Amino acid sequence: MKIILKNFGLLLVCIFLMANATEAQVSDVNSNAGTSAFPFLKINISARAVSMGGAFTGLADDESALYYNPAGITSIEDNKFIFGYHDYFFDMQTGFLGYVKPVSTTRTIGFYISYLNYGTFTQTDAIGNIEGDFGGGDLLLAFTIAQEKSYTLSYGATAKLMYESIESYSASGFAIDIAAKYNSERGRFGAGIMLQNLGVQLSALGDEKYSLPTTIRTGVSYLPRGMQMVIASDLIVPIDNDVIFAIGADYFNFKPVYLRLGWNSFGDNYKATNSDASLAGLSFGCGFDVNKMQLSYSFSPSADLGDSHRITLTGQL
Repeated sequence: MKIILKNFGLLLVCIFLMANATEAQVSDVNSNAGTSAFPFLKINISARAVSMGGAFTGLADDESALYYNPAGITSIEDNKFIFGYHDYFFDMQTGFLGYVKPVSTTRTIGFYISYLNYGTFTQTDAIGNIEGDFGGGDLLLAFTIAQEKSYTLSYGATAKLMYESIESYSASGFAIDIAAKYNSERGRFGAGIMLQNLGVQLSALGDEKYSLPTTIRTGVSYLPRGMQMVIASDLIVPIDNDVIFAIGADYFNFKPVYLRLGWNSFGDNYKATNSDASLAGLSFGCGFDVNKMQLSYSFSPSADLGDSHRITLTGQL
């Protein structure tokens, strides 16, 4: 127990040191930030993964692999579901509903739907007279297929259709994710890589179409010998922003209760100039096994934008 707590403490220290190092190197905003269509595609899902800082590409061992690494769904042996709700910034909400089904000993398929609700806005004319309210949001429909090449290697791909609307304007798009995942024979080490959101905008809100937020994700996971926890780390390279680093841990010594901790370098983007919000980028969470389901919660302090809460329910159908 002392060794476990010591290593978990060392992980916590490492996270804080990296957070402070990144804060000291904050530079100007990336010139490509805000230039891609359908930015909701970049919103992380799953309370478990988010509480681990979003470091899940190399782990991808549950239903949220549909988003983080579709090759990972080959490790799921029964029909499973995932349902998630996210209380986002400025009264916005997001949700995720997915289903995974093994169709043979080596092939697994999955479906999922996600959405972002912008909330309600007040509509005015050119001189400020209120004319009513309007809303908007994004919707994603996706189909995933994954194939186990060998005991240690699997591949996966996802096809996605996106729809976006605000007031009387709308846009649509198509994208694919392509991924691979490796697991060591003893299951202590995992690695993954994914090309995410490779596609086109089919129609735009205005006259000009934009590129999608294509991202390369790579990650590793490790189950240390003698420790009841898994450690994961991701390197995320988006075309429209700086490189992102994530690290996290899932501590399961107290099953059916799980304790989770993570850090993501993107947290610096939530800070206003001269902000002293030192916790931005950190995330915390827990999980509870209930019968054949698991209920997970994550909390992400997001500096000047406010706090972010997620709840996810996963289980067997």
